[in-house]
Amino acid sequence: MVALLNSTMPILGIPSSFLQKPISLPALSCFRNNGDVSGLHEQRLEVNKNEDISKSLSDDGQNVKHDNIWQLFREAQQNILYLNNQRLGAIEELNKIKKEKQSILDKIKKLEAVKQESADKLSICSELLLRIDSMVLGNVISPAEASDFRSLVLHHKVSVADVFNVISHKRDSELVGELRHFSDQSKKNGFHIIHICTEMTPLVSRGSVASYVTGISRALQRKGHLAEVILPKYACLDLDEVQGLREVNVEVYSYFNGQLHGNRIWTGVVYGVGVTLIEPLDHSSFFSREMIYGYPDDFERFSYFCRASLDYIVKCGKQPDILHLHNWETAIVAPLFWDVFVNKGLGGTRILLTIHNFNSQGTEQPDKLALCGLDPSSLHCHRLQDNTNTQLVNILKGGVVYSNRVVIMSSIHPKHAIIRNLSNELEPTLNVHGDKLSVAPYGFEKSTWDPQTDYFLPENFNAENMNGKAVCKVALLQRLGLSEHSSTILVGCSFSEGADIDEKKMKDIVLNAKKHDVQFIFMETSERPDLNQALESLHMEFKDDDNIKFVHSYDEALSHLLFAGSDSILCRSFHDPTDETPLKALRYGAVPIAVDSDSHTNRNFINHDQEATKYSKLINNTFGNMSLGLAIDELRSNPSKWKRRIMEAMAHDLSWDGECYEVHVAAYSAIKNL
Repeated sequence: MVALLNSTMPILGIPSSFLQKPISLPALSCFRNNGDVSGLHEQRLEVNKNEDISKSLSDDGQNVKHDNIWQLFREAQQNILYLNNQRLGAIEELNKIKKEKQSILDKIKKLEAVKQESADKLSICSELLLRIDSMVLGNVISPAEASDFRSLVLHHKVSVADVFNVISHKRDSELVGELRHFSDQSKKNGFHIIHICTEMTPLVSRGSVASYVTGISRALQRKGHLAEVILPKYACLDLDEVQGLREVNVEVYSYFNGQLHGNRIWTGVVYGVGVTLIEPLDHSSFFSREMIYGYPDDFERFSYFCRASLDYIVKCGKQPDILHLHNWETAIVAPLFWDVFVNKGLGGTRILLTIHNFNSQGTEQPDKLALCGLDPSSLHCHRLQDNTNTQLVNILKGGVVYSNRVVIMSSIHPKHAIIRNLSNELEPTLNVHGDKLSVAPYGFEKSTWDPQTDYFLPENFNAENMNGKAVCKVALLQRLGLSEHSSTILVGCSFSEGADIDEKKMKDIVLNAKKHDVQFIFMETSERPDLNQALESLHMEFKDDDNIKFVHSYDEALSHLLFAGSDSILCRSFHDPTDETPLKALRYGAVPIAVDSDSHTNRNFINHDQEATKYSKLINNTFGNMSLGLAIDELRSNPSKWKRRIMEAMAHDLSWDGECYEVHVAAYSAIKNL
């Protein structure tokens, strides 16, 4: 009976850990009708022999049998009662766990609701501003009234979303009436920034510009500023990512090559940021191509877009505080603005240029400046003349000269090293305009990647309380079937798309680490065949090793758990602006180890440079020059020091909301005070 009850426990859903050892029972004896308890006896077929045997049974035998049966019955009852009590306790414990789980899920839903509500409010504000643009283009309101309406939206403390909660179904006349009754009683300071750029995540991503534009725009809006983005309407755009995408039924004309050309305007919202897409009607081939960059007529394509963007801004009556430009592709906006547009209602607007790299600077024949309305004879001088080939104009140089402020994006290199070693012949220009220059690091999206609020994790943690990281490590090991020895060091590896993997280096790293009781988890994050092939080669090399696991498809939840549960994360280098791996690793308390040995070359000129970013100083004072072998040795030999360094690194805000935001707001403030 006990065995039967025990066998039913898994069916009842009661964990075996809840059951203690039941009361032991005496060995069962099998009695035959002859009273012999030593074994089975052959049955006698003869009736007369059976009758003789039955008569020989004694009264003592009957009593013993009776007592044993009752003893078994009583002990069976005790065991049943004991097991029932255990079952009730187990059910009670399971119900408690279910309630706790439901409570956690409810909290997650509430947090998600708050997060979504905040995003929805940002989207409503952006959508309202885009509708104002549409109404002024359609002559429903004047540019002056549109400017007043934008001020009502931009400078407020009471949420616009609470007043204009439904916009898309309202007629223009109805919306105008509500705007005219909207009281501007209390204002707060905030910048209105318009990005004129060629990329934005997740619509179109070809480099570091895309994630930067989205990241800094979202960070600005979280801090009370308004950011908008103007992009070309590429044929390859992922329009499914645009919320409330609509075509404005009024063409915007722009001057190009001596004539006016029509443009179709599309508006929508991405991550709460208002987005305007410009589609040329007469030059439709400009942005209907397979690639974003790399064509002989790139100057014509992007100078047309820049001129059309400025014409659109003036037509809408927008008066932004900042026009934010990116690389050479939109740097021509700066001379266009000051030579042509500043007196068209943009007297309070200033220009900021962001440079992501100096490899491509947009050199061109001077006469092509006339295509977008500039005067080649006045600009083909020291202001736009290329420093090495004086027969050409340099558009990036012109952006530096004509901008009020320049931000160079570089997480690792300080300003003087960029000017001296990385500016690609622009050193004389940058030295002259050195007071304009600031250096800002790249970031990552904190609203998605934060161990303190990450709902993918079994237990959250932060720099002040690291207990949850140990829980995450156990959960990660269990999920992938790795052994859970407390002394084992766990190394994660999740290379981003576009990363080049040196197979030989990776194999050497793994082979050396295997000698020190280290476990590895490799996760694929790309559909690129060459990247998959490299990881597949590693998989074939170590497929029989129980301490190495390969995850062959990207899993969002597992990716978060990988950062949270790993002691160290391998990254390609600290130089790649598109790779957020080192930033996320530090945020989640995992040491980033660069596989590329060329990344360990910065300590000499960074440590004492006051113009280096906080991130570069952090990296070079902690893990920037550390190999995986050194990290393993230090973690084992001095765990308290290791933990202290990890906690100090986690305390730094390396997201877009941190140092990157601070540098940009300081630059905006400086040029608005000019």
